[in-house]
Amino acid sequence: MVITEVLERNAKIYPNDVALVEINPERRPDDKISWREYSLIESGPGGRYRREMTWREFDTKANRFANLLLTRGVKKGDKVAILLMNCIEWLPIYFGILKTGALAVPMNFRYTAEEIQYCLNLSDARALVFGPEFTERLLSVYGNLANIRDFFFVCAGGDDKVPEFADSYDKLVNYCSSVAPAVDITEDDHAAIYFSSGTTGFPKAILHFHRALMSACIVEQKHHGQTKDDVFLCIPPLYHTGAKMHWFGSLLTGGRAVLLRGVKPEWIIRTVCDERVTIVWLLVPWAQDILDAIERGDIDPTDKRLSQWRLMHIGAQPVPPSLVRRWHKCFPHHQYDTNYGLSESTGPGCVHLGIENIHKVGAIGKAGYMWETMIFDENDKPVARGEVGELCVRGPGVMICYYNNKQATDEVLKNGWLHTGDMAMEDEEGFIYLVDRKKDVIITGGENLYPVQIENFIRAHEAVKDVAVIGLPDKRLGEIAAAIIELKPGAVCTEEDINNFCLGLPRYKRPRKIIFADIPRNPTGKIEKNKLRERYCSVRLVEAETRG
Repeated sequence: MVITEVLERNAKIYPNDVALVEINPERRPDDKISWREYSLIESGPGGRYRREMTWREFDTKANRFANLLLTRGVKKGDKVAILLMNCIEWLPIYFGILKTGALAVPMNFRYTAEEIQYCLNLSDARALVFGPEFTERLLSVYGNLANIRDFFFVCAGGDDKVPEFADSYDKLVNYCSSVAPAVDITEDDHAAIYFSSGTTGFPKAILHFHRALMSACIVEQKHHGQTKDDVFLCIPPLYHTGAKMHWFGSLLTGGRAVLLRGVKPEWIIRTVCDERVTIVWLLVPWAQDILDAIERGDIDPTDKRLSQWRLMHIGAQPVPPSLVRRWHKCFPHHQYDTNYGLSESTGPGCVHLGIENIHKVGAIGKAGYMWETMIFDENDKPVARGEVGELCVRGPGVMICYYNNKQATDEVLKNGWLHTGDMAMEDEEGFIYLVDRKKDVIITGGENLYPVQIENFIRAHEAVKDVAVIGLPDKRLGEIAAAIIELKPGAVCTEEDINNFCLGLPRYKRPRKIIFADIPRNPTGKIEKNKLRERYCSVRLVEAETRG
């Protein structure tokens, strides 16, 4: 079975049940409408606070787009890229591509024009679906996109002026057949190309089978115990494997999902109340923002309209134990879980910390459903429990390869294991703890420092909103640890305050330099340490400071 068949099943079993809801919180909440398949194009979906789509409409829309692509000559094995902000059109477009046997190629909406050009050419994409936010970027590189034969412009609530070089998706799909295309697709067919985060240069293209997408459905439903009655709130960007794969649990059960186009704490809480959300996936900074809003009195965690919210899932980066403890003080009835994954493993789930293991907060868990884990040393030998090594995973979601990059593939796929590049250790009970990214380890005077450990400690300071620890070059020690700290709004804190607080760390782990600045994060919530290194490491060599 492949995931397009799951969608078709839902359309038959639950035709009139709502599958997707889009909330645009910048619009007035009293401007609610339902968007239906046969709505007049002239009235359009744009500018509405709330739009919804049933399972039948979802499948019909996917079929229509698939047939549009087929009329344009797209065939099995071709690549069709998606460059859209989160919107209700996103997932039907994704499934429409899959129904043709072509590969879906989601792209980061933060890409520069140069990165867009690079990724389209690297993936051999022959068609592109894009929104109004990207017109100018595409125009600047249009002449360098030789492989793209068709451009489809999606209004998606924004500017409805179609660029001259593109066709209107919104108009064309209404003229296409709603019958599912007769294309044979198996689990061994290529399904999608995702891109790595590109923190060490341009992104790599990650190729996946259909079986990997189907396994993600099963893993997510198994881990979260999702049922038909659950309502899942999706806030992270859909181009990322994590957002879609978490939603796959809803796909498998026929449950409803809500796409929220905004991350303000009051928007999240209002949506949970209005849509009767039961499962929320938050990134660390969003969870911190909600807790800060509660402390300010802007949000009441005892509001009865929040009572159905049962599971707070958090991930995409190491989760500070202090955050989870704060959360449970505010929401003591919430279940909590986290998991670990990467785009090369079809997103989250290869390691999972379930709700039954809240006492192990700080760990990322044990091997997920249908997954195996191992921690290897630099010679690819298993390390003993308690020792640090590289986390490796094996399971049905492991990528086929880095597309058109055999050298990079051979570096991470060895003897059936995917080498993640993350340093980790396993305790006596078999729980895995992330120590840091292999490339982020700081070597100071011959000692290895793992920034995550220092970051988790500093985050417990009452004035700290966020922190990133990086290595700065030093003439004597090679590197020293620098803590870049973002304070909570209105908070007052000095370098001396932080240094005194860090006396609770072993001396060799204490940051030698404190910098107060904003912390850059990508759309999936991960700290962009490469930008911090560019900002602070290239200025000059830093003299080591001696602290008592």
